[in-house]
Amino acid sequence: MIHFDDVVLGYGAGDPVVRGVRFTAAAGHLTAVVGPNGSGKSTLVRALLGRIAVHGGAVRVDGRPIAGRDRREIARAMAVVPQREEPAFPLAVRDFIALGRFPHGGAFGGHTAADHAAIARAAERAAVEPFLARRTDELSGGEWQRVRIARALAQGARTLVLDEPTTYLDIAHEMAVFELMDALAREGHAVLVVSHQLNLVARFADHIVLLHRGSVAAAGTPADVMRGDVLERVYEWPLVVSRDPAVGAPVLVPLRGRGTR
Repeated sequence: MIHFDDVVLGYGAGDPVVRGVRFTAAAGHLTAVVGPNGSGKSTLVRALLGRIAVHGGAVRVDGRPIAGRDRREIARAMAVVPQREEPAFPLAVRDFIALGRFPHGGAFGGHTAADHAAIARAAERAAVEPFLARRTDELSGGEWQRVRIARALAQGARTLVLDEPTTYLDIAHEMAVFELMDALAREGHAVLVVSHQLNLVARFADHIVLLHRGSVAAAGTPADVMRGDVLERVYEWPLVVSRDPAVGAPVLVPLRGRGTR
């Protein structure tokens, strides 16, 4: 479980970029953070990684503040797939996924049977088994995204954080990733996803947090947040929200810009 408790985040002595954010990504639920570019979504992920100062409030994982905790201990509880990442040098895909076992002491000290089982299971669930013998610099953008998800799954943490996990993915693989996140949540994981894919989020998320200029503009179920008046104000673009006839979820439809035909 992740809890942001009235969190204020900022870089150096400048004005905070996130102010008073409060929400919980609970076990057994898929929680989505959405919002325009620059609204503070990835800043929350950086706070979880310890890469930005917490000026107020607290960020908690499994009920304990992350400030001052051993990062390896946190990694056993929470796996993070950041938005951008490049390895310092090419690795075999199997070896890259195996890095997820480092918090458990196996990555550089010889893999145990449990490590091998976790790596194989992660590769299967992320659908990257065909790539295991390839190098990371031989992967397409979409393949690389899926391999990074596999590494996070190999970590074995009960909390999973993904920042824009469907970047570079086609429709089928976007759906597969959201189906996987949904399955993990139903198995009892706490899943927190940052995404621009509002329509997919509305279809899969249990709880949505909409950020605007560093603060929470709306939070709740997809029906609570996916409202035309709310989204048009936050995204500053004309739009309508209708209902998906196949599954009943809210669907955002952006309109042509004002003054166009």
